[in-house]
Amino acid sequence: MRSSIHGKTDGLRGLLVVAALIPAACGQSASPSPTVGPSPTVAPSPSASPVAGADAAGIVWLCMPGQTGNPCEGDMTVTSIDPSGKQTVETLSTAADAPIDCFYVYPTISQQQTLNANLSIDKEEQVIATTEVAPFSQVCKVYSPIYPQMTIAALNSGAITPDVMTTAYNGLLAGFDDYMANYNHGRGIVLMGHSQGAMDLISLLEDRFDSKPENRKLLVSALLWGGNATTAPGKTTGGDFTSIPTCASAKQTGCVVGYSSFAEEPPSGAVFARLATAYGFLRPPKAGEQIMCVNPTSPGGGKAVMKPLITPGDLSKFTTDLPSPMPTTTFVSYTDGYSAECKSSDDSTWLQVTRLDPKAAAPVVHTTEGDSWGLHDLDVSLPMGNTIELVRTETAAYKP
Repeated sequence: MRSSIHGKTDGLRGLLVVAALIPAACGQSASPSPTVGPSPTVAPSPSASPVAGADAAGIVWLCMPGQTGNPCEGDMTVTSIDPSGKQTVETLSTAADAPIDCFYVYPTISQQQTLNANLSIDKEEQVIATTEVAPFSQVCKVYSPIYPQMTIAALNSGAITPDVMTTAYNGLLAGFDDYMANYNHGRGIVLMGHSQGAMDLISLLEDRFDSKPENRKLLVSALLWGGNATTAPGKTTGGDFTSIPTCASAKQTGCVVGYSSFAEEPPSGAVFARLATAYGFLRPPKAGEQIMCVNPTSPGGGKAVMKPLITPGDLSKFTTDLPSPMPTTTFVSYTDGYSAECKSSDDSTWLQVTRLDPKAAAPVVHTTEGDSWGLHDLDVSLPMGNTIELVRTETAAYKP
């Protein structure tokens, strides 16, 4: 298991690589990355003074059940496109009284020009919440705190220090502790995070669940999308977690699903899925570990068809072969378009995404950040329908 977070510098590995790649797409709905100019400034501590809209604990909530303008709920129309190109529209509905909670940590998305974001709710956070987690409101009540994440400007500048990383994590930890103290009320939890959000959740799982059986009994599952979580080679634990295993079936609870998506074997130097070069912030993968891959479409192994939910705006970034007419719904899905299976080669372990029929309507999707990133920006969207069904099945199997 990786060393404790506080005061450690091992998470700096790979950050200059990340900066060079200009990672606007760590949040797939981010606006284009700003031109790199002067180094970002150091913002005052987000907890230094009261923040407008914060609760009694000082936490600002991006998403909370019943909140006005909640981006994790709302309009969830879907255009489903079959292999022939026929379009059908359906509407997904927020559960009236979902039996469990989802705690979501968004990826690197802030366009603020400081090293750590402040606690304002900006457009970028609202858009990514709708893109990545709103459909999960069919199966859970979604909570998501605003946290002082490392900004896109910080990563572009390479001006990352241990203080910047720990400020982001400690802000998230404060949000989670507020949730547990004031909102959880003993309900089952699915933790979910992408990219920076997943990397911080690895730390949170270690600090708040792995050695705490009273919290582990509440864990329905954890979804670590594109976070380079690790296990011991060929094992379900080891690496990041001692007591929390990877999920081996759709009915298993108290377990972790983690993967990074690629359309082919990760290249030399890949910053996801390849152990030697995979990066992490506070607990980067270490020699002797194995990058985790649990297939959300088939946790027990093998290959299965993906059920995407991609926003039209994102679809236009990932392919030039757009549907006609272009859907105006919140999401687009392709029926029988892609399959997913976990693969390993050398020191790489990844979720292989394969287009099923070159003649069908589902388009070729490509990376937006270079080959070393793979399909990172689609980690959540391509199997979202499958992952929602996985959470639904886990919830039915969960015993408090």
